[in-house]
Amino acid sequence: ESLGCAAWLVSLVADGIVGGVGAVLGFVPQMLILFLLLSLLEDCGYMSRVAFIMDRLFRKFGLSGKSFIPMLVASGCGVPGVMASRTIEQDRDRKMTIMTTCFIPCGAKMPIVGLIASAFFGGSALVATSAYFIGVLAVIVSGLILKKTKPFSGDPAPFVMELPAYHAPVPTNILRTTGERGWSFIKRAGTVILAASIIIWVLNSLSFEGGFHYITEANAGASILEVLGGFVALIFKPLGFGTWQAAVATILGLVAKEEVVGVFGSLSSMADASIFEIFKGNSVAGFSFMVFNLLCAPCFAAMGAIRREMNNAKWTIGAIAYMCAFAYAVSLIIYQFGAWFVGSGNIIGTVIAAAILIFMLYMLFRKNKYEQNKLRIK
Repeated sequence: ESLGCAAWLVSLVADGIVGGVGAVLGFVPQMLILFLLLSLLEDCGYMSRVAFIMDRLFRKFGLSGKSFIPMLVASGCGVPGVMASRTIEQDRDRKMTIMTTCFIPCGAKMPIVGLIASAFFGGSALVATSAYFIGVLAVIVSGLILKKTKPFSGDPAPFVMELPAYHAPVPTNILRTTGERGWSFIKRAGTVILAASIIIWVLNSLSFEGGFHYITEANAGASILEVLGGFVALIFKPLGFGTWQAAVATILGLVAKEEVVGVFGSLSSMADASIFEIFKGNSVAGFSFMVFNLLCAPCFAAMGAIRREMNNAKWTIGAIAYMCAFAYAVSLIIYQFGAWFVGSGNIIGTVIAAAILIFMLYMLFRKNKYEQNKLRIK
């Protein structure tokens, strides 16, 4: 404003663009370390061996050892992780791998983990560790549940894979792969997240209350974003984050998972409200929000990869619906039981959460009737 710029332009640049994109770019160093370590594992010939080692364990959960490679790759990005499932010959194993691979936290989801860990848990490393354990547990539980259904019944295909010789990683390969993945992360912040941050700013700066106008201190009113987010927030209320800000962040996370942090970055600087205040200081609600965004449908790019690999609209919709339903159920259980520890539990919510938990346990431990039929035929 001191440079003669209009107040709205200063707000757009400082709050919308710098607040949104800057919040995501702050996680670039951590992402580069993650991509560097993944590149080292890939380049030294360890990936094939770990898949071979994991085959016996994964077969117990209805998955092939080859499923481990897509899941390890997905810890960098879900798109190549889903595409890596092509190496699995058996259609049934491949589809189950595609449906469960995106449960593993990718690089784009790590800023969400970092945000919740720093806001509610004093930056505890246990929160990041728990994110990966929850992802792996989701894969295991899903494998055990799905293999007892008709479309996924039967044993995984035998493991056959050529094991390359161990060799020292080539520095140029490591740097190139790390650089490409890091640049892809930055490029997304400069395109998708920039556009989304501008849209967020526009919708949060305009109001229809008392006539269409730009919101100022003298001319306040509920923003368009607040009204739209308020409708969606009702869906997430049982999960503990029924605020319009959290609802908007979750929905825009489907465009790009980094945008979850971008939304909070924009809204916090505009409304002068921290994420701690948005969640009313409820750490269980914050953790529930993190879990839901880790397990629910991935970003549009990964959904596109699922569509290409499934090559079937019904299977694609089924896979995405399963991820969202599973994420909702897990987050509901976490929040409704966890709420009692912070003094905000309610009996109705807890009863519903208990019923869902019992149903999931039944699906997990029930007898596999398709396996029994197979034994009779033999």
